[in-house]
Formats: sequence, C-alpha cells, structure tokens
Amino acid sequence: MRYDLVIFDNDGVLVDSEPIANTILAKYLTELGHPTSYEESVRDYMGSAVHRIHDLVRERTGKPLPEDFDDTLHARTFAAFEQGLQAVPGAGAVLEKLVADRVPYCVASSGSHQRIRVGHRRTGLDTWFRDGNTFSAQDVGRGKPAPDLFLYAAERMGVAPERCVVVEDSPLGVAAARAAGMDVYAFTAMTSAGKLDGANGYFGDMAELPGLIL
Repeated sequence: MRYDLVIFDNDGVLVDSEPIANTILAKYLTELGHPTSYEESVRDYMGSAVHRIHDLVRERTGKPLPEDFDDTLHARTFAAFEQGLQAVPGAGAVLEKLVADRVPYCVASSGSHQRIRVGHRRTGLDTWFRDGNTFSAQDVGRGKPAPDLFLYAAERMGVAPERCVVVEDSPLGVAAARAAGMDVYAFTAMTSAGKLDGANGYFGDMAELPGLIL
C-alpha cells in the first residue's frame, strides 16, 4: 500500500535522544526522592508527554512534583542535547527518499515544540521540518497512548487516518497509532518487537523502512 502521509515519532526515531533523556529523567526523579532507574524510566515514560510523569508520580506516592519540574527537566535535557545529541543513523536518508518520491511526511511527538526544535537544530534535521509539518502533544493537550496527536497531525496535513502510516518506537506510540486507525511500523533499536505489540511490521535499521512503507 502506498500511503498518503508518513507520520514520524521524534525521540528515538528521528533523533537518538531516548538514552540521554531517560538518564537525566531517572537521575532527577531520584534526586527528588522518587528513586528511578534508567530501565524504569524507559519502561514507564518512553514515548509519553511530560504530564504522564506527573500523573504516575502522584498516583504512586500521593505527592506532586515541584512546580518548576518541567522547566528544570527541560533545561537539563536541552543542555545535554547540545553536548551530544545525534540523528538516528539513516533518518536523513529516509527523509530524502520521501522528498524524492513526493510522499508527504510530518513529525508528531510527545515532546514539546521547543524540544523538537532543539533536537532538530542540533542534528541538522531542521532542514526537513518546518512549522507546517511539526506537531507536538502540546497542540492537543493529551499525549500518547491517546490517538489525539496523530489524528490532529493527519487533519492538519489533510489526509484521512486510514491513508497514514506511523513510524514509532514505543509501546505508547504504537497503541496511539492503532487507536487512531493508522498502520504503524515499529523501530526496534531500543525496544524489542515483543514489547511493541500491535504493529504492522518491525525493523531494526532505518535502511529497511522505505521498503516497508513505499
């Protein structure tokens, strides 16, 4: 099937940010008295919007996170991005192929618009993305696994959900794509296929992706 729109997750799919971000998140939560390992951070928060962190901590402990939690987390994360963030190997080549084949694409990320911009500027992917094809959970208020973000992206790009394909790497993202009525291919660089149940297919190298979706 040739799709009319390819929707990319950002963190872990376009930019190799998950190891950096989850290391910082785990350390910060532990510092605040909520002991969290890197593995637990990946398990509980990978692919989610920041409100999920607040929700889970309050649910588990009955205590809210500090009012400045988001600002501090973002500042630490962005500083680390500036030091060492790289694009996922092969992501640029996939985007180049989509442009050459005239296949519309966009990014729909649980991260904030600022986080997307910082990551894309640092890795050079800002060449491929502008305001018109960049969407964040900030735009809809409810992040993955809710389908809202993917449905919003499809609407803004003028494509019916059933004509879209999502590229994801987290269980929450795969669930959101399926809930939106979209096909989804799961990138297994960080998360095994067994934990990404419901995807239409799986790939471990970006070079494989065009053969799956074009």
